[in-house]
Amino acid sequence: MNALKSLGFLTLLFSLGLFFTACGGSASEGANKETTEAAAPHGEGKAYTAAYVCPMHCEGSGSDTAGKCPTCSMDYVANAEHAKDGHTH
Repeated sequence: MNALKSLGFLTLLFSLGLFFTACGGSASEGANKETTEAAAPHGEGKAYTAAYVCPMHCEGSGSDTAGKCPTCSMDYVANAEHAKDGHTH
């Protein structure tokens, strides 16, 4: 009976270790990574850094005011909201 309890305990420990390894170590590391990535622009040029950007980041797009992309006609989105959703390339 003790051998079965020991085997169950070892299985539990192994499962927990596997879970934490698969998840990248700790939850706080993932949260910090997301915050850091969302704060930084995910590309270079006006199409990525303007106040309003095309979701497709078309060449020549990006503006300081809301509007439509001159290339694909999609509505511009606020860059702060666009980058905040975890969107990276």
